Parts: sequence; structure tokens; C-alpha cells
Amino acid sequence: MKILVCLCPVPDTTTKIAFGDNNTTFNSQGVTYIINPYDEWYSLVRALELKEAGTATAVHLVTVGKADAEPVIRKALALGGDEAIRIDADSNDPYVIAAQIAAYAKAEGYNLVLCGKESIDYNNGTVGGMLAELLDMNYIGFASKVDVAGTTATVQREIDGGDETDTCDLPLVISCQKGVAEARIPNMRGIMAARTKPLKVVAPAAIDSLSSIVSYEMPPAKTGVKMIAADNMDELVSLLHNEAKVI
Repeated sequence: MKILVCLCPVPDTTTKIAFGDNNTTFNSQGVTYIINPYDEWYSLVRALELKEAGTATAVHLVTVGKADAEPVIRKALALGGDEAIRIDADSNDPYVIAAQIAAYAKAEGYNLVLCGKESIDYNNGTVGGMLAELLDMNYIGFASKVDVAGTTATVQREIDGGDETDTCDLPLVISCQKGVAEARIPNMRGIMAARTKPLKVVAPAAIDSLSSIVSYEMPPAKTGVKMIAADNMDELVSLLHNEAKVI
């Protein structure tokens, strides 16, 4: 069984965010990029666990991005991926991302495609479903547990009020969230091996964007904390009702 893991480079959460061109572009200067945690901690690690258990024969990694994404890909290779593919395109349109990955993956015969439930920068959570449609595969989203036996996957996912367990024949696309696996860090042996593992650069397919970003804006600044005397319940209730609007 061949597994394809989709990786998305995202800004480190400690990075100071800035915009340019009258708030119409994201300023990437000085930004440190990491692997999207949902892709790294859950999708990738679970794929590696399936390979270590003998269920999978190969774990390939795919990223849509320019050359500056390669350090992120090398880290994923250091964790244990067998080879990586970088589709040489730059887009923040989730449809373009899904379509580029699908255009590459169609001819490669992957049995299982794993991705994170969403990226922590745009939080769209749409690539997995679109990718499944474009590959003509079934899709299960927001998985918290993934097991594979033969050609059947058993997936546990969170739903309102509880958990749901699904079974589905491969090939299959699954988006993963917390619970699928435990995070790993690369060891020195993996880091050294990653330097020589294949990283293939693929020309992008001709795909038109369906959406574009009109502008960015920062969240409103946090207001100061108001201290209320413990015995002044009327003022507290008034503030919660009129300002915070939570009651």
C-alpha cells in the first residue's frame, strides 16, 4: 500500500504577521515557516506508523509551493518519509492546491491519501474533500483514529455529541485531527538521511484559481481589563450584558 501525505508550510505561530500593498498581500519577509501541525503531528506520523507496522510499503510527501518550502519538506523527510514531491506553484486558493495534488497523484496509484483537517493559517478545511472528489475517491473528514486492515480502513471521527466509526474500502482520502497519532521529533539519523532522500520538483498543471484574497486585516486590539469590586454585582452584570454581550 502506498500512502501520500499532503503537507502545507505555514507561518510559525510565534511569527509577527505583517501585510503589504495596502493590506492586499501577506508580507513573508522574515517569516519562519513550519509544517502545518495537523499534517505533521497526525497525518504524517500515522502514515509512518502504518509503514512501521507493515501495512504500508511507502510514504510519499507532497507540497504545493516554491523553493522556499524545501526546508519544511526536508524536516518531514527527516521524520521518516521515503520521498517528497514539490509541485512548483504558489497559491492560497484551496481549489488550486487540491487540483495540483490531484493532477500529480492520479497516475501514481496511491491507496491512501492523508492530510490535516485544516491549515493553521487560513483554516479553510476544504482541501481534503476537494482532493477526494478530483481523485474520484471516498472521503472521511476529521478523523481521530485511523486503522487499515487489508483493503479496508476503519476510521473514528468526532461528531456532535459523540464519536462515529466508519469503515471504507481503499482508495480513500482522510483528513486527520488530534488523536490520530502522537507527535514525533526527528532524530539525528533521520536528519542526516533526509539530505539524500529524493525530493522531486514537478511542473504545475494549468489550473485557474476560483478564489482570490481581496484584503487582509489584523484582529482588533485587546482592550484593557476592568476590575470590578467583589460586592458590586450590579455593575458586573451590566458590563456583561451591555459591553461583553455574553448575557
